[in-house]
Amino acid sequence: MSDTDSIEQLKQGSEAAFKKLVDTHQKLVVNTCYGLVQNREDAEDIAQDVFVEVYRNIDKFRADAKLSTWLYRIAVNRSLNHIRDNKKHKWFHSFEDEVAAKNREVMQVSTSNTDEPEYDFENKQRAIILKEAINRLPQNQKVAFTLSKYEDLSYQEIAEVMDLSVSSVESLLFRAKKGLQKKLYKCYKKKCL
Repeated sequence: MSDTDSIEQLKQGSEAAFKKLVDTHQKLVVNTCYGLVQNREDAEDIAQDVFVEVYRNIDKFRADAKLSTWLYRIAVNRSLNHIRDNKKHKWFHSFEDEVAAKNREVMQVSTSNTDEPEYDFENKQRAIILKEAINRLPQNQKVAFTLSKYEDLSYQEIAEVMDLSVSSVESLLFRAKKGLQKKLYKCYKKKCL
């Protein structure tokens, strides 16, 4: 079924079309949200809000973009709103909770093929350091980087989602990569691991 057919059925209130939309795009939306908010439960809640918004506003959808692009745009905006709304409450998070979460992440049993626990531990530490560096990027750079590297979107698709030109996306990604290189170089120079 084409996007046009799906949209028409959604506009007519078809529950089957809505279920198909959710089934088809749920993973994409949750992963996009998770890439930005870095919390699985929050990402799932935001994804649910995204689909509710789509259901309520399908009549406002202009077919000048693909349905998936519209979903990405809503997911990114909802995730950024969530981050903004929770920034003021961020300092309420206890230090112990943060440390415990990182320790759980680091100590998870690895499914890699190596029998060297030190190697697994270092890889997990590197992943944590990378995630933290990505989270410290400016908002637009973080969004563009997440959509490019985690969602594997093309520059054109990212431009549509973020409502920017392709050259602006290229610039954002270039600055994000440079920023990450700088942050990670400083970290490894200081021997963060």
